[in-house]
Amino acid sequence: MTRSEQPPSEPIASDQVQSEQTWLPVGGVRLAAGAAGIRYQGRDDLVILEFAPGSRCAAVFTRNAFCAAPVRVAKAHLGQAMPRYLLINAGNANAGTGRRGMADAESSCAALAVVGDCVAEEVLPFSTGVIGEHLPVARISAALPGLLSRLDASDWPAAARAIMTTDRVPKLVSRRFEIDGRTASITGIAKGAGMICPNMATMLAFIATDAAVSPDLLQACLGSAVARSFNAITVDGDTSTNDACVLAATGACGNSEIRDGASPGYAALQCAVDAVCVELATAIVRDAEGATKLVTVQVEGAADVEEARAVAYTIAHSPLVKTALFASDPNWGRILAAVGRAGLRDLDIDRVRIHLGEVLIVADGGRAPDYTEEAGAAVMAEPEILIRVLLGRGLAEAQVLTCDLSYEYVRINAEYRS
Repeated sequence: MTRSEQPPSEPIASDQVQSEQTWLPVGGVRLAAGAAGIRYQGRDDLVILEFAPGSRCAAVFTRNAFCAAPVRVAKAHLGQAMPRYLLINAGNANAGTGRRGMADAESSCAALAVVGDCVAEEVLPFSTGVIGEHLPVARISAALPGLLSRLDASDWPAAARAIMTTDRVPKLVSRRFEIDGRTASITGIAKGAGMICPNMATMLAFIATDAAVSPDLLQACLGSAVARSFNAITVDGDTSTNDACVLAATGACGNSEIRDGASPGYAALQCAVDAVCVELATAIVRDAEGATKLVTVQVEGAADVEEARAVAYTIAHSPLVKTALFASDPNWGRILAAVGRAGLRDLDIDRVRIHLGEVLIVADGGRAPDYTEEAGAAVMAEPEILIRVLLGRGLAEAQVLTCDLSYEYVRINAEYRS
């Protein structure tokens, strides 16, 4: 299914993080956040999302072979029933925990099912935090009745804050779009700042709309959006054990169900989901651990998309490129070297062009004749930088968002478990 070419619906705000005054409630969704004392003291670390009966749900998950217990349980439950609840905890990933981890994830779902009046398969668990430690199920279970009693459609901001780990800011985005003459809403939250290279980062995202959408189309819609958003970002090249992105559709808007790509309202839905995912993904990179710059790597003129992505990720993952970005050093040789080692067969280096912003830095196999260090340094000093590579091999292209690599990133990750 191809992505609609219709422009994205207009954002309510274009800031990095959606203002808590401009987010939208979603009909059929209630939330609550509270403190279970899982790892953090003095802050919320547990979230429940409740979906109205009849809601549909789609999800994508990490491809890490050591995927966490909650990922395995969520995938199994989603194959058996449509969820009534999402149960999300921060501070403990419940990954690398073997059979006990699976039992703990199942026990948490069962505990919520008892007080939430559903079956355990209607609960999807999600965890983020430290790997290798057992989940404190008793603390989570003890907090559930209080959270259920406080479920409210207005608790999106609190939920966005509660799922944070090393994030500096919460990530909350909303859109409105039109279907069948009705105004539909879509709102999403995400967490992630390090261990970010989704392949579906410790990345979690939860998005809901009040539009009525068939399950198959909802899954296709999410897959298309994720491909150009969460699967096109990298902070440090590490794919987490816990990555997950969920899209729910409650149908509370009252539109005729969108069944396939030919249905009225499909284009507007896809554009809205795309826009929310792209903005959340961008917010993750902006908030990357220790980052001072947002960097777009745009590769054009490739023989195919896979080739373009290989070049883009080789540049984006290079520690030498990323540290030069942090230093505002226009060390263009590091970018050139990354393009050269990306694995392209029979690369004609004389046809390659590399730009920093609007400044041509590489042409005809070497430094561009008109390039100056002053021009390159001016681009590298900016808070948002475009690295553009033209390969001269075809018409395919790809884009990846990344950031610089700073002293602060090393400090945060060196001290993460202390």
